[in-house]
Amino acid sequence: MSSPTRWAGVPLTDRRAERRELLVDAAFRLFGDEGESAVSVRSVCRECGLNTRYFYESFADVDELLGAVYDRVAAELAEVVETAIGQADDTVRARTRAGIAAVLGYSSADPRRGRVLFTEARANPVLAARREAAQEQLRQGVLTEGGRLTPNSDPIAAAVGAAIFTGAMAELAQQWLAGNLGDDLDAVVDHAVALVL
Repeated sequence: MSSPTRWAGVPLTDRRAERRELLVDAAFRLFGDEGESAVSVRSVCRECGLNTRYFYESFADVDELLGAVYDRVAAELAEVVETAIGQADDTVRARTRAGIAAVLGYSSADPRRGRVLFTEARANPVLAARREAAQEQLRQGVLTEGGRLTPNSDPIAAAVGAAIFTGAMAELAQQWLAGNLGDDLDAVVDHAVALVL
């Protein structure tokens, strides 16, 4: 457990923020490696070397901690996707390809990320709600991007396309992470882009 001198001289708000990050990091490792069932107050505190009282300084319960893990990984993914799309040519094909490649690449570069975002998030109500919100954010992003690149498209067709794309991306990521689509990321992305467009 943490030594009494570990936080000596560190302002209280900084101590709390650092301990919170240690807990989130530990929960990510446990959750990503072994799944939701591996995450408990004791296991997380043991993993990061903190006393259990520090857990309750930052989180009401394990679900709240799992939500923080999901939020962090989802925010990182959003940033990676935004960067990839921003660096792509300003065409529907190039930007779609960049977005799909970014999602699959980020998720499989560290399979724990994919587990948090796409696999385990289905069972837990807290994570399922966050996953639903993330999918809605993706759907809105697709609509916005599509409207910008193809301003004269039929709004109903655009909405249907965005809904299909959003659901398909979640399933595509799961199948990719499970190893059911081979190991050639570029080939998978090419096929996905061809089907989407």
